[in-house]
Amino acid sequence: MESTTRTGNPEAGEGASPEIQLIENDGEVTLSIGGEQAMQAWERDLMWASADLLCRHGQDFYEVGLGLGLSALRIANHPATRSHTVLELFGEVEELFRRQHPELPDTLSIERGDFFERIFELPSESIDGMFFDPALDMEVWKDEGLWARVVPEIVRALRPGGVFIPFFSTRPELRWQYVDHFRTVHVERHRYRAYDTTEYTYGTSGNAYIQCFHKD
Repeated sequence: MESTTRTGNPEAGEGASPEIQLIENDGEVTLSIGGEQAMQAWERDLMWASADLLCRHGQDFYEVGLGLGLSALRIANHPATRSHTVLELFGEVEELFRRQHPELPDTLSIERGDFFERIFELPSESIDGMFFDPALDMEVWKDEGLWARVVPEIVRALRPGGVFIPFFSTRPELRWQYVDHFRTVHVERHRYRAYDTTEYTYGTSGNAYIQCFHKD
């Protein structure tokens, strides 16, 4: 997801929980958070490609943002995976996912919490890879000071050779929040076709870019 919504300030606690819905209409599946499109089912192939890329780099993984669970299940079911932990802020999102998937892989665990607090608690060099796809509002994405504090913590939690993969972009630009903290970046280009009603991509078809940041 490229432009999504989250309530509250990441460093000042959460406000009222937004309305969360799973909307199925004319073959389209949308996870709505606070009235905004947080994730849609057309993203499946891009989520799977991101998950497969992550799983090339180890066996213990961490994911921020459950969404529809497309990447979570792909990672957890991968033959290389020993453990996969997903951090989700909203209990309603987890409840929707569990109703759709009552039996989960043994490798998968889901935790509740705020990433901007939890990242400081993750043990150093404890994971081989992190997939990052939370619902955040634009003010958070633009907060340079916040990312300057948070991204070094992500690097710290990664083992040597580990990778950090944020959600795909439909613009061919390296994400400024992360690029200064990694020396090596691998980029894959994939074609995508969104719904005609999709609001959070730059156009509804074209090229999507998966960026994989490597800890040397």
